Amino acid sequence: MEMQLQELRGLAAKAKNRRTETGIPRVAMVQGEIPEHQLAAVYEPMVNLILTGSKTMTVADRTFRYDPATYFVMSIDLPAVGSVHPSEEGEPYLAVSLTLEPTIVANLLSDLPKPAGGGLYAPGFSVAPVTLDLLDAWVRMLRLMERPNEIAALAPAYEREILFRVLQGPLGWMLRDIATPNTALSRVGVAIQWIRENFAKPLRVEALAEMAALSVSAFHRHFKAVTALSPLQYQKHVRLLHARSLLLAGEGNATAVAFGVGYESPNQFSREYARQFGLPPSRDAALLRRVYDNRLGEVSTV
Repeated sequence: MEMQLQELRGLAAKAKNRRTETGIPRVAMVQGEIPEHQLAAVYEPMVNLILTGSKTMTVADRTFRYDPATYFVMSIDLPAVGSVHPSEEGEPYLAVSLTLEPTIVANLLSDLPKPAGGGLYAPGFSVAPVTLDLLDAWVRMLRLMERPNEIAALAPAYEREILFRVLQGPLGWMLRDIATPNTALSRVGVAIQWIRENFAKPLRVEALAEMAALSVSAFHRHFKAVTALSPLQYQKHVRLLHARSLLLAGEGNATAVAFGVGYESPNQFSREYARQFGLPPSRDAALLRRVYDNRLGEVSTV
């Protein structure tokens, strides 16, 4: 297994300290110290494999840590806070990811025996140990970066193999559920998509439950089980993350941003923002800009 990890590290060595495209559809890589604000985000469904260092992911009050030879599956869009750490030897954090496309998972499932029922009231994110077969599939996929003319022909097959290996593991039910109609995960996913597209609008849980074809009580149970958040908490996280990106980009002052993301009270916005990110909106944005400018200065002197 160490031999496969070493080859993967070499193949991904050109990754930068932000999402770095590989030229392979849905496959990306990242390396180094990633700015804290970039790790507080709404994460899209993915399989994430750690090659060097470690990462922690916190969703609501649940925190997972994953190290080399573990992989992380997120099967639904979730607001989370991450932090990355170098290895004990000082090697920078390095990871690769595959964004999940439900139609590809569904096509794969149609060729496989139908499994037993999935995880009722189970979270849409977790960590598992990697297997040798899964690492081998990742090696074949990343080798395509050195043979770009082969990507169109071979990447779909290697993607199916990676997904197949995950499906065979302890987190396989998560992939099955995102591609199977009428599961708890797919029903909650409908509501989550609405919240993400309409986060600035007032939220009516009854309307979301109707979208998910669930009673209000069942919808609450499913939503909290999958996301570790209530629908209102989920909306608040999305609003605050979007507000932070607007402030960092200089697109309005705190009051304008508060109204823009759906808050009726700028004071409430400031309180909840400070509770989430540790500083009031304007001070937090100013600090992040200084950190960003310092990083640019360090790069320019190298």
